[in-house]
Amino acid sequence: MSPETRPRRALAWRPRSLQSRQMLAASLGLVAFLAAAGYSLDSAFVDVASQGQRDRLRGFALTYAGDVEFARDNSIIPPDAPPDERFERPGSGTYAAIVLDGSVWMSGSAHGPRLPELELLEPGQEKIDGPLPISDSANQPGEVIRYGRGFALVRESAGVETELPYTVYILEDAGTLPRQVQVFRQALWRYLGVAGVVLLMLQALVLRWSLRPLRKVISELKRVQRGQANRMGELHPRELEPLTDSINALIESERQNLEHQRNTMSDLAHSLKTPLAVLRTRLEAGASDEELRDELQIQLRRMNDLVGYQLGRAASSGHKLFAAPVEIEPYAEEIVRGLEKIYAAQGVICEFDIDPVARFHGEPGDLQELLGNLLENAFKWARDRVLLTVKSGAPQPDRRPGMTLAVDDDGEGIAPDRIAHVLQRGVRGDERVQGHGIGLAIVQDIVGSYRGELRVGPSAELGGTRFEVVFPPGL
Repeated sequence: MSPETRPRRALAWRPRSLQSRQMLAASLGLVAFLAAAGYSLDSAFVDVASQGQRDRLRGFALTYAGDVEFARDNSIIPPDAPPDERFERPGSGTYAAIVLDGSVWMSGSAHGPRLPELELLEPGQEKIDGPLPISDSANQPGEVIRYGRGFALVRESAGVETELPYTVYILEDAGTLPRQVQVFRQALWRYLGVAGVVLLMLQALVLRWSLRPLRKVISELKRVQRGQANRMGELHPRELEPLTDSINALIESERQNLEHQRNTMSDLAHSLKTPLAVLRTRLEAGASDEELRDELQIQLRRMNDLVGYQLGRAASSGHKLFAAPVEIEPYAEEIVRGLEKIYAAQGVICEFDIDPVARFHGEPGDLQELLGNLLENAFKWARDRVLLTVKSGAPQPDRRPGMTLAVDDDGEGIAPDRIAHVLQRGVRGDERVQGHGIGLAIVQDIVGSYRGELRVGPSAELGGTRFEVVFPPGL
C-alpha cells in the first residue's frame, strides 16, 4: 500500500459524527418500519378484501334464493328487481345464474358472455372457485370468480312432499379485487411516503434539538482551548455532567500543576540569589584562597540543600487526577517501623484503626509523603502513644468515595491561637526541636492538590493534637 493510499483510506473510514450516525440509524429504522407497516397493511387489506368479496357474493346468492319463485311446471320466475343493478347491465362483469335439473336461468348481464360450465350442487353445499376463464360478447378472454350454493324447495302435492333442488351462482370479474388492491396500494405507499418524509424532517429537528447540549460542550471546550474561558460551564444535562466535571477537574489540576511549577522555579531562583550574592561579595572583597574555598563549600552545600528541597517539593505536587486506588495499611506499617527505630528512646507506640475498604485515590508517593510527615510530627511530640485512623467515606453512585485520615498524639497539644502560625511554611512549633518547619506545609500542599481539607485541633482520644485530613468524593 502506497503512502498516498493510506491517508485516503483512513479518511474514508473515519467515524461519522454522532448526528450523522444517529440520523442514518434512525432513517434506516424508519424505512424498515414503514416497509413492514406497508407490507402488513397491504396483506391485511388483501385478506379483508378477499373475505369481503366472498361475503358479497354469498349475500347476492342468498338474496336471489330468497326472491326467486317457481311456477307449477318448475320453471323459474325471476325476482322483479335484482339485488344490484349490475346484474341487468350487459358487460358489467357481475353475473347471476340459477341452475335446475335440466334448465338454467341467467341474469340480463350474463346474456352474451360465455360463462364457465355450471353444475347442480347438493342442497346446503357451498363452493367458491376461480379465477375461471370466460369469453365476453366480443369474444375477448377474461376471468371470473364463481360462487355457488345449493338449495332445495320443498313442495306438497296430493299429500306428498317433493324437493326441487336448485343452485344459485354469482360470478364476478376476477379483476375487480386486484384493481381494488392496486388502488389501495398506490394510496398506501403515497401516504406512507409523505408520512416518512414528514417523520424524517421531524426526526432531524428532534435530533438537532437533543444534540444541542453536546454542541454547547464542544463550543465551551473550544473557548477553553482558545483561552477565552477558564473552565466549562455548570449547567449541563445529567448525562453530560460527569464529562464536564472531569474536564473541569483536569483543567484545574493542570492549571494548579503549572502554577506550582512556576512557583517552584521562582522560589528556587529566589533562594539561590542569596548564596550567589555572598560568593560575589567575597570575590569582590578580595578574600584569600582559603577563605574563598571555605565559603564556597558552605554556599555550595546550602545551594545543594535548596535544590534538593525544591525538587522534592515539585515531585510531591504532581499527581494523577484519575489514579488507581492505593491500599493504605502497607505504607503506614513501613513508615511506622522506621519511625519507631528513630524514636526508640522515647518508647512511642503507634496504633492503627484502618477501615479495610478505605483506599487513597492518588499517587503512592503522595500517600507516603502525607503519612510520613503527619506520623513523624506525631512521633516527635508524643509522650507514649500515636493513633492512626482511616475511615472510608459514604459510597456515592458513579463517584469514588471520599476518605478521612487522622493522626492523634498524646503530647502537650497546640493552643488554638497558634494553629494557623504552626501551619505556615518554615515555622516550627518549638524552636528547641530539630526540624525545618516545612513538613506540615508539604501536607497542606498535597491535601490542597486533591481538593481536601486539613483540620487541626485537640485530640479527644489521646488528649494531645489531632491532625485530620478529609478527602471529598472523587469523580
